[in-house]
Amino acid sequence: MNPTHTVTEAELHASIDGQLSSERQLEVEAYLAAHPEEARRMQSYQAQKQALRDLYHPVLNEKISPRLQYAAKPPKQWHLQRIAAGIVIAISSAGSAWVARGMADENLLQTAFIQPSAGDDAPHKLAGFARRAAVAHVVYSPDTSRPVEVGADEEQQLEHWLSRRLGSPIKPPSLQSVGYTLIGGRLLPGERGPVAQLMYHDASGQRLTLYVTREIPSQTKASSAFQFGQDGPVNVFYWVDKSMGYAISSGSAQPDLLRVAKVIHQQKIMM
Repeated sequence: MNPTHTVTEAELHASIDGQLSSERQLEVEAYLAAHPEEARRMQSYQAQKQALRDLYHPVLNEKISPRLQYAAKPPKQWHLQRIAAGIVIAISSAGSAWVARGMADENLLQTAFIQPSAGDDAPHKLAGFARRAAVAHVVYSPDTSRPVEVGADEEQQLEHWLSRRLGSPIKPPSLQSVGYTLIGGRLLPGERGPVAQLMYHDASGQRLTLYVTREIPSQTKASSAFQFGQDGPVNVFYWVDKSMGYAISSGSAQPDLLRVAKVIHQQKIMM
């Protein structure tokens, strides 16, 4: 059997996570050796995974709170009647909780598409693709050695590559009119397939990223107004246009990002 024709996307990611058998791992490595582009893509996924691990590793060393320690203690012996009553209550509560959780998860996905109320200028809490865009910005924008996979000096190659992988023609927008120059772009792993990240910088070195994805709820494949959100120091403007989600992330102020968002929207980067 020729491994270069039998490696699936799931196996590529399982290889990164160390979940394959030693025999299958060797076959995947042989496949990657024969496909340099796929090897570079997997290397970028591995780098992202490591960066996220480094970012959130301190949480693992946090001291467990007394409340959680108390909750982990074995329950005291109760009378049989109390146990039975507790089980009934627990089942009822659990059912309600899971229904509520399902609604909450759906609301998280919808956060990126809800138009704010009139006069509501406060940033929204990010969720869905807007949250993933902010995380990707934090991971890659500080990188000085290899912030992108394909540079602006190969823009035609970048355009062809992103278009092929996302399944639609995509052209990096020109942001010269608002003071930003293209650095290049890369593919990132989404929840169900690849997404694109384009990176720009201004004369001061401030970096801005544009995140483009198809991973939006099926019932929300329509245009939406610009939304503004924050995740720590990262400001994000995001919107939906013709079944595509867009998010620009930067440390720039809200008015500056809005000007950029309008320029991008006017250019219609999905041809």
